[in-house]
Amino acid sequence: MTSCASRGPVYPMIPHIATSLESSPLRLHNALRRSKTVTGPWVTLPRAAWARLAHDNQQRLDSETVIRLRGLQDPTDVRDVAEVYLPLAQLLNLYRINHDQLYADSYGFLGIYPSRTPFVIGVAGSVAVGKSTTARLLRELLARSPGHPQVDLVTTDGFLYPNAVLEERGLLDRKGFPESYDRRALLDFVIRVKSGSSVVTAPIYSHTIYDIVPDRLITIESPDVLILEGLNVLQPAPAGSAHLTVSDFFDFSVYVDADASDIRAWYLDRFMALRKGAFKNPHSYFREVALLTEQEAIQKGLGFWDEINAPNLVDNIEPTRERATAILRKGSDHVISEVQIRKI
Repeated sequence: MTSCASRGPVYPMIPHIATSLESSPLRLHNALRRSKTVTGPWVTLPRAAWARLAHDNQQRLDSETVIRLRGLQDPTDVRDVAEVYLPLAQLLNLYRINHDQLYADSYGFLGIYPSRTPFVIGVAGSVAVGKSTTARLLRELLARSPGHPQVDLVTTDGFLYPNAVLEERGLLDRKGFPESYDRRALLDFVIRVKSGSSVVTAPIYSHTIYDIVPDRLITIESPDVLILEGLNVLQPAPAGSAHLTVSDFFDFSVYVDADASDIRAWYLDRFMALRKGAFKNPHSYFREVALLTEQEAIQKGLGFWDEINAPNLVDNIEPTRERATAILRKGSDHVISEVQIRKI
């Protein structure tokens, strides 16, 4: 392959990860032989087989860090990091290295000066399934990987229309559905990051006030990796449309999966925990929930699930699952039991 050193910076291979390229396919092959689940477009690995793919322990996180990064009522612990997230982060690094080298060689072939082309990861899944924990853990592990890349995490909540706009359009009760987002602004944001713009900004969403925070922005400055986390980040373009969509710019994507009945239980547990905590904040949009009796609060939470979150999951989120590169499948205990990787 032609080097483009004379035309601009070459994206270097990271030595520690590069030396693992030879051994990784063999470990994967052996794991697949044991798992016997290689048919179709997916490689499906039980957790034990997936865990054996990790090639070192240098990126393990301590318990205090995991507790800080995991979501409310999420049981993820250091063992989950070692057995699930560490192998995933190492696979992501292999993808990233080859992504960087491909862009460097392509720029060299075209005879153009290369700009930074960030590696973009999408993380999708239902509310309460644990996708935010997954995104935060991957950011931490990737930032600690060889070369210490700059890794930024942005949630799509910031691209929800403000409540005033949602009310005006009759969409406040459909917050989180695809039509409740400013999809043009979100797409422009991802395109600018992917194109190597030095500074890109995004709106900030507050779960306390349940709305966009006026006049506040998050600034992204030339990351090596951008993780974009949200309910509908894997949505395709509308049927019959040739328009671009956010997922067209992903280099890797993760879907956190579980049975809807289990997610419903986790959602209610989290809702009741918030009732005793964050909802008591006098500035909270849901402060009135904290004043309800326990039974009233349960009914309120179940109403939110049955009328908003479940339809969004069934109609919009779950149908995008097989568009992901990796699927993390959880059991009823909220713990990842198997990992699927798309082969094609």
